[in-house]
Amino acid sequence: MTIKVAVLGAKGRMGAETVKAINSTTDLSLVAQIDIGDSLEELKTSGAQVVVDFTHPDSVMKNLDFAINNGIHVVVGTTGFDEKKLAEVKTWLTKNSSVGAVIAPNFGLGAVLMMQFAAKAARYFESVEIVELHHPEKADAPSGTASRTAELITESRKSAARPAMPDKTTSALPGARGAKVGDVPIHSVRLRGLVAHQEVLLGDQGETLSIRHDSIDRSGFMPGVLLAIREVVKNPGLTFGLEHLMDL
Repeated sequence: MTIKVAVLGAKGRMGAETVKAINSTTDLSLVAQIDIGDSLEELKTSGAQVVVDFTHPDSVMKNLDFAINNGIHVVVGTTGFDEKKLAEVKTWLTKNSSVGAVIAPNFGLGAVLMMQFAAKAARYFESVEIVELHHPEKADAPSGTASRTAELITESRKSAARPAMPDKTTSALPGARGAKVGDVPIHSVRLRGLVAHQEVLLGDQGETLSIRHDSIDRSGFMPGVLLAIREVVKNPGLTFGLEHLMDL
């Protein structure tokens, strides 16, 4: 069965790559390409079964409200989701129980594995910090990937009953030690020439471990996007994180 797909943010870099990826398949059909100034009503008139959202944190909730309440599955790569936004999406999905939503902080399969490896390793190390590096057009800092990694690491450390990380800093400029998500400091770099990169640094007595993922080209996210499109129609409700679709 062919799945009819619409792309929101189709003229953006990730949206345009998604359009190309969908058109390269035989089981997915691109029925709508929507961008700034276009009406969301096209989602209904096109007969889209799944909408992929690569827009902006300021507009994504309006888009999801429209899609879910019109019975359209959603795959979301737009970042900036906190517990409040996720709770609102869950409320919409409860009212539309046949609809699925996949919200992924990162669609890179390697990035998802990096996050999982970091969470597994964190229980064995005294200290953990994250450095994430992106292009200067990125709207949010820290990145959704870094925030989610920090949450997973915090959960792992808590389950292992790890004590607080040592840090005797007594004098620092604001932000010098990063922004904490859970237990973990995150340092954000925005630099021309970068795409999306993250390194998790773990340390203990006499050794360190670095787990790094680099997205060299946006085409690297597409296997994950296509996986989410194919799986969201089979999984009603909220799926937060691509790892739940990867049989890990």
